Amino acid sequence: MNVRTDVGIGLPIGDPAALLTWARRADAGPFSTLGLLDRLVYDNPEPLVALAVLAGATSRVRVQTEVLLAPLRDTALLAKQAATLDRMTGGRFVLGLGIGGRDDDHAATGTALRTRGRRLDEQMAVMSRLWHGEPYGDGVGPIGPVPARIGGPEILFGGFQPAALERVARWGDGFLCAAAPSWAGGLFDTVRGFWKEYGRDGRPRLVAQVNVALGPPDVVDDARARMHAYYAFTGMADRMVAGLLTTPAEIRAALGAFAGLGADEVVLYCYGVDPDQVDRLADLL
Repeated sequence: MNVRTDVGIGLPIGDPAALLTWARRADAGPFSTLGLLDRLVYDNPEPLVALAVLAGATSRVRVQTEVLLAPLRDTALLAKQAATLDRMTGGRFVLGLGIGGRDDDHAATGTALRTRGRRLDEQMAVMSRLWHGEPYGDGVGPIGPVPARIGGPEILFGGFQPAALERVARWGDGFLCAAAPSWAGGLFDTVRGFWKEYGRDGRPRLVAQVNVALGPPDVVDDARARMHAYYAFTGMADRMVAGLLTTPAEIRAALGAFAGLGADEVVLYCYGVDPDQVDRLADLL
């Protein structure tokens, strides 16, 4: 299958020690990006630490947070961490950001759930200033290092609400869309509309996310169980698991549909921990 749209791999969180194997195989294959999700009160690796390790084990693929829950983090430290990864990877780091929605994550960090969107906007104003080499403020000087890319790493925002989609045009470079093609088209159009409204040059980068499991029944069963556990807090785990794509035909159809909508990249998210899925997905492409 010849796919013009870039295809990335969303890494499973169930076995952090195996992620080096996933990353090396993906880097040797046709994939564009390694994505890693973020939660705090859960059994997953911390994404910035994990991606730093994976960046050192690869030479070509981008490493991307999908999405990092910025409101849980100290703003100045996050700016420094992101700039460091951007600089040390030669610009291969992509900072995907979102606000999340878990009460327990906010309880663990002492941050307010209800003001998380406002906090993210405030964080972006500070981080943008720091990535341009300006002082932090109030007698505090600049915080380095200077990013590889002028103005900081590439920023993608995830979300579904109008405020999240507008944030792409206000602060970002693109949009992370965790929705089926039937829904994604409207979200893409809204993002493009905000982009035009804000007078941005060019166009936003559009990145879709699809949950997949490719392999024998035990691989698919493992992915379904892990995915169900991850989404249990939403009350919609059964519906999410029902959308898991498990055949080459389903995955090819999704890639084609997103390409037709103008997606620049589709990230195939794997919840099952079998690294042979990388090779199966590469063969599919």
